[in-house]
Amino acid sequence: MKIYTKTGDKGQTGLYDGTRIDKDSLRVESYGTIDELDSSLGFARNFIEDSEVVNIIYKIQRDLFDVSAELATLDKKKIPKEISEENVTYLENIIDQYIEKTPKIDKFIIPGSNKSCAALHVSRTICRRAERRILSLSRSEAINPLLIKYVNRLSDCIYSIARFLETDLRYVNFDK
Repeated sequence: MKIYTKTGDKGQTGLYDGTRIDKDSLRVESYGTIDELDSSLGFARNFIEDSEVVNIIYKIQRDLFDVSAELATLDKKKIPKEISEENVTYLENIIDQYIEKTPKIDKFIIPGSNKSCAALHVSRTICRRAERRILSLSRSEAINPLLIKYVNRLSDCIYSIARFLETDLRYVNFDK
């Protein structure tokens, strides 16, 4: 099987349900940013030595396929699996668990005291961009509101894990 189809040579792509749309549409930008997030989490996972965190990242990556599928489908009857409140609750439990394990701070930290947390902080910023793209899309098209909620919690989840993995903390000093 060839990887190229030539069907996108004129700037359009096919959605999961077969609909053709422009490659620079907000919908494609939204699920494309989720794809970028998924890849960055895969990259970050390679630096993480904590097997529990690795398993969490794997599950998140799997759930991101469902987010992408939902964003890449106009015909809601053809969505394989929608993001649910259960997905959001899973992230909230992870956030609570890792924030509890992390010493409290009242300053901004400079992210990236080691490779694992630095890579996760990059993923966190990509996640925030994905959230902005999905919000923009939601202003012009109907989408599952739980997608926005899920991606919002996901950035907090990634932050809480990255913060847990930070080692030699450096703080921002606004006085200097």
